[in-house]
Amino acid sequence: MKERAEEILRRVRRIEISTRKVVDNVLSGQYHTRFKGQGMQFSDFREYDPGDDIRHIDWKVTARTQSAHIKKFEEERDLTVYLVVDVSGSGLFSTVAKNKTEILAETCAMLAFAAVRNNDRVGLILFSDRIEKHVPPKKGRSHAMRLVTEILYYTPVGRKTNISSALEHCANVMKHTAVVIVASDFMDSGYENALKRVAKRHDVIAMQARDRRDFEVPPIGEIELIDPETGESFLANTASYQFQKEFKDRVTQFNKQTDDIFARTGVDRVEIWTHEDTFMKIANYFKSRSKRI
Repeated sequence: MKERAEEILRRVRRIEISTRKVVDNVLSGQYHTRFKGQGMQFSDFREYDPGDDIRHIDWKVTARTQSAHIKKFEEERDLTVYLVVDVSGSGLFSTVAKNKTEILAETCAMLAFAAVRNNDRVGLILFSDRIEKHVPPKKGRSHAMRLVTEILYYTPVGRKTNISSALEHCANVMKHTAVVIVASDFMDSGYENALKRVAKRHDVIAMQARDRRDFEVPPIGEIELIDPETGESFLANTASYQFQKEFKDRVTQFNKQTDDIFARTGVDRVEIWTHEDTFMKIANYFKSRSKRI
């Protein structure tokens, strides 16, 4: 047990060290301003002056005072970042050295360490087909390391995926505007309304883990395939025309479904592939987002 605890600590520290350069050079001190609507909280009312944004007019106060009043805002001292991480069975799948759960852990580590470097709070929700674990937001390096450890080593009860349930839980526990990072392969359906509800109030970014074999199976003949979320196995002739056609049709349908959901909800999506450099992918995303904003 002691040896395992020491190995876990070493592995989390390796992730922290490997992410430090990207955090220092790209994320730290910059990500804070790159989230729409963040960093501002209501402080008071004042009378409307010509040139003020009419969207800030408070019509109830205006009606009561018979004079146009707008809401005053001031910069918040810190942000809250919530990591909503999928730990279902499909995250264990990979055809390269790192599986999807591991690349999501690296991604979340970068964001958690960037947040604590900016004195922001980070919380964690682990989910499968149920809420597996909820760690309330806190500050500090040791807290960030705990979150990374939970993502990497938590043993889930469920194996399937219910993104809608996770998002509903997220909406219920977050009392103030936050940055919400949803880390999953999004191999689920029926979560659009929940995603829209959370994105209406919070800044949501989807980190989608992908592996090439989720979308392409080489025609090598008869092999055994296992569903990581149900444990069911079956034999399939991957060289047959019928198998390849049905597989490609399912992939096309899945891609269209996820593309449409993110387009309709207006949620940013970053595709993170198991064979790519995770750190550079996140760094490049923040750079492009900065230019857009």
